[in-house]
Amino acid sequence: MTEPRAVEAATLDERGRAAVQALSRAIGGIASVLAVEGVLQLIVDRVRELVGARYAALGILADDRRRIERFITSGITVEQRRLLGDPPQGHGLLGLIIKEGRSLRIPDIGDHPESYGFPPNHPPMTTLLGVPVRLKNRTIGNLYLTDKGNGEEFSEDDQHLVELFAAHAGVAIENARLHEAVQYLAVVDERERIGKDLHDGIIQTLYAISLSLEDLPDLITQDVEQATRTVDRAIDTLNAAIADLRQFVVGLRPQDVDQADFFGLLAALVDQVRQNNVVEVELDIPDERIDLPAHTRGELLQIAREALSNIARHAHATTARIIVRRLGDRLHLEVADDGVGFDASPGVPQGHLGLANMRDRAAALGGSFELGSGGPGTTIIVTVPLPDAIDGAAPEEGSTRDIA
Repeated sequence: MTEPRAVEAATLDERGRAAVQALSRAIGGIASVLAVEGVLQLIVDRVRELVGARYAALGILADDRRRIERFITSGITVEQRRLLGDPPQGHGLLGLIIKEGRSLRIPDIGDHPESYGFPPNHPPMTTLLGVPVRLKNRTIGNLYLTDKGNGEEFSEDDQHLVELFAAHAGVAIENARLHEAVQYLAVVDERERIGKDLHDGIIQTLYAISLSLEDLPDLITQDVEQATRTVDRAIDTLNAAIADLRQFVVGLRPQDVDQADFFGLLAALVDQVRQNNVVEVELDIPDERIDLPAHTRGELLQIAREALSNIARHAHATTARIIVRRLGDRLHLEVADDGVGFDASPGVPQGHLGLANMRDRAAALGGSFELGSGGPGTTIIVTVPLPDAIDGAAPEEGSTRDIA
C-alpha cells in the first residue's frame, strides 16, 4: 500500500513540473516580439493564462513612477473597455502596489481599506494578485490579475510564478523599446553608418542576452540561485546596451571607446561573452602596449564583437580564440573557433550583413579581411596599418608616445 506522504510528495512534484512547463510556455517567444504594443499585449495575455485568472492587466508607469501611463488588459472585451471610459491612473489598490513596490495578494478587493470601488460598467472582481515588473532596481510597471477561474484565492505558488514571469517581461519590454529606437534611428542622416554600428554592437549584445536566457526554464528547477544570477547578468548587460544606445542617439561613440585602451576593451568584451554563457573565449594579446587611434579601436572592437556573435549563432562551437599581434607596421587581429565551419570558397555569402560589415570596416581602416573555413572551425583575420605606418598621420591628441 502506498504511504500517504509518498503520494503527497509525488503530487507536489507533479505540480512543480506542471508549473515549470506552464512558465516555459508563458515566457516562450515574448522576447522575440519587437513591437512594443505587441509585446505588451502578449505579456498580459500570457500571464492571465499562466495562473488561470479571468482578468489581467499591465500598468506601465510614467517617468515619475507614481502614476499609470498605459493600461493594457486581457479578458475584457473591446465593448467593455469602451464603456469603462478613461483607463485608471493608479488610485486605490493599484496605487498601493505602485507605492509599496512589492507583490500583494488580496482575498477580497471590496473589503480592503485602500479600495476605491469600481467605476460604472466595470465587471465584478473579487480576488487580486499584483506583481511589480522591474528592470534591474527600477519598477517599470505592474501586473494585475483578478479572479481565478476555479473561484479560489491566488496562492503563494501563483505569486512565485508571476514574479518569475515578470522578470522576463521586463527584459522583453526593454528589448522591444530598444528595437523601436533602432528603427527610428534608421531613418535619420547617416543611417547606414549608425545601422552598421548598432548591428555589430548593441544588437549583438541583445542577441547574446537572449541566448543566455534560453535554458532558464530548466535552470529554475535545477538551481534557483544560478537562475537568479543568470537573470541578474542579463539585466546588467541590457542596462549597458541601453547606455550605449543613448549615446548613439546623441551622436556619441560607444561607451568608453574614446578613453580605454584596445586590449582593455577586448578583455571587457570577452568577459561579457563568458558571463552570458554563450561560448568560452580565450584572449591572446602581447605584453607590449600598442597605441591606436580611438576610431581604429572602435572599428576593430566591432569586428571582434561581430565575429563572436557569428560564432555564437552559427558555429555550434565550444571555444573561440582572439589573437592580437604586431607584425611589422601592421596590427594582426585573428578570431577563430572550433565549430562546424562552412564553405567559404565563393567569398562572403550574399545576404550576410555581419561578414560584409567586417570587410567594410577593415577596408575603411586601410586594412584587409580574410575569411577561412575548410574543415572544422572558421578563422577571420584582419590586418590594419599602425599609426606610424600611415603617411602624414599626425600623432593622436593626448597620446603618450614620444614625439621626436
